[in-house]
Amino acid sequence: MLLKELSSLASPLSQGQVDKLKQLTSELSAIQLAWVGGYLSASAGQASINVADTQPAQTITILYGSQTGNGRGVATELAAKARAQGYAVNLASMSDYKVRQLKQETLLLAVVSTHGEGEAPDDAIELHKFLASKRAPKLENLNYSVLALGDSSYEFFCQTGKDFDERLSKLGATSIQPLVECDVDYESAAEQWQESVLEAVKPLIQTSGASVVSIAPSVAESAYTKQKPYTAEVLVSQKLTGRDSDRDVRHVEIDLDGSGLSYQVGDALGVWFTNADTLVDEVLIKLALDGDSPVTVGKDSLSLKQALIEKKELTQIYPGLVQGWASLSGNEELLNIVEDKELTRHFVLNNQLADLVANYAVQITATQLLELLRPITPRLYSIASSQAEVESEVHLTVALVEDEHEGTARFGGASQFLAQAEEGTTVKVYVEPNNHFRLPENPETPVIMVGPGTGVAPFRAFMQERASQGIEGNSWLIFGNPHFEQDFLYQTEWQQYLKDGSLTRLDLAFSRDQAHKVYVQHRIAEQGKELWQWLESGAHLYICGDGERMAKDVHQALLDVAVKFGAKTPDEAEAYFEALRSDKRYQKDVY
Repeated sequence: MLLKELSSLASPLSQGQVDKLKQLTSELSAIQLAWVGGYLSASAGQASINVADTQPAQTITILYGSQTGNGRGVATELAAKARAQGYAVNLASMSDYKVRQLKQETLLLAVVSTHGEGEAPDDAIELHKFLASKRAPKLENLNYSVLALGDSSYEFFCQTGKDFDERLSKLGATSIQPLVECDVDYESAAEQWQESVLEAVKPLIQTSGASVVSIAPSVAESAYTKQKPYTAEVLVSQKLTGRDSDRDVRHVEIDLDGSGLSYQVGDALGVWFTNADTLVDEVLIKLALDGDSPVTVGKDSLSLKQALIEKKELTQIYPGLVQGWASLSGNEELLNIVEDKELTRHFVLNNQLADLVANYAVQITATQLLELLRPITPRLYSIASSQAEVESEVHLTVALVEDEHEGTARFGGASQFLAQAEEGTTVKVYVEPNNHFRLPENPETPVIMVGPGTGVAPFRAFMQERASQGIEGNSWLIFGNPHFEQDFLYQTEWQQYLKDGSLTRLDLAFSRDQAHKVYVQHRIAEQGKELWQWLESGAHLYICGDGERMAKDVHQALLDVAVKFGAKTPDEAEAYFEALRSDKRYQKDVY
């Protein structure tokens, strides 16, 4: 039932209670709403439930550390299954969990992803550090299991999950199910782990003296998710960069009217895409496979060509695919590559399936090909708009991923799909919340935004949000790209914000407009004294964009500023920005 319908129905609630309920639920996230729904359902059912033992049921604590939302999704599914079996559940992000509570736990199920080169995701950093510190308590009474999410294309596959498993074990905790490591196509392995850990907790809960309470699941309005996306229409896909730019960056507008989807500035939009027909035809022709051949993918029966267009990842390969291809081809060069992890990683990053097909001949059946390929996974794009301004639309800033490989143009799957989308093209989307990239609670708080290239996208949303609230000043954007004339994304909008006072200052770094290259980190160094003053006066600092180089260079520039203008040692500078991060005053959205 929708809250807006409550007032028109004969309800046991007074109008005042309805108003309070509306106010409360409007402030809650989807996960918080699910928790409240379970709590209310359990409370309502207590009067009619016969409990053999008066002891409170033992609680299963389910924690997640998630960078892109996959971990949160798996943990939320697990919590729902556990509640359906009558277990009391405490579901929480690792960032919201009080680490001192850990020594009180008896059942812990952890779902955690690995970010970048073996790093913990933002919401798992504190707990990850705590478990490795001398402050971590002995955990002899804790039973646990860990599900690790990762990408085998990276060297430190599932490293954070491995860390959690190892540290919990060293602290004396007992593993009730071995660590499960999941690759990008994690759904099946995650589901098996969910079922196995729920079986493993049964004897632990039953021997605790607490009885299992059966609670009927509450009926809630379904939301659009990764698994059940909304089919939207593209309104605009407009090129932002100039005719002579060496890159193609698009401003994409998507219509959400009628979906009920809402988002906050800082969130991302998940975009499902289909592979280009031309790319699929190239693969089929070179492999001498019939695109009309009937195949089965999961529960779907369709043609091989449709399966490659709609179901399988073609533009991103992974080590397992290269290893399988090497075995099928018997090619000595490829066999040598897969023997070396670093060579394999470099190969994966610089080749697509079509390049494997072109350079390493194999005899392969349609079934073998489909088994080797991963399923398509959606791409996440930082949302470049505020609903306070665009209402039922969502805007993205998309750089077309384009490279030339041995004379042939290769494109990114999702970016090509969005770049070529015409008005009316349908696209399946969902909102992925990002609670670690939020504007300050007090809108008057100063903000410093560092966003080169398409990293400027969420800051366009930030400025739209602040402008809609009537906030003037206290905002500073540092933007960079190769050329002023060709690559100044949203130039007229930034100039208008400066003119009307919404934006206090704008520092630009166009790297190739002069003999020496100038990047955003150089502007930070040049403006270090004032930037330090902003930070010391309480400003929140945001970085969005490339995490491989830019974010690291910017972080080093910030450390240098703290040393030079804050009179701190290098270690003190690191501690300063770590404290800002813990206080949610230093937030990153990097990829």
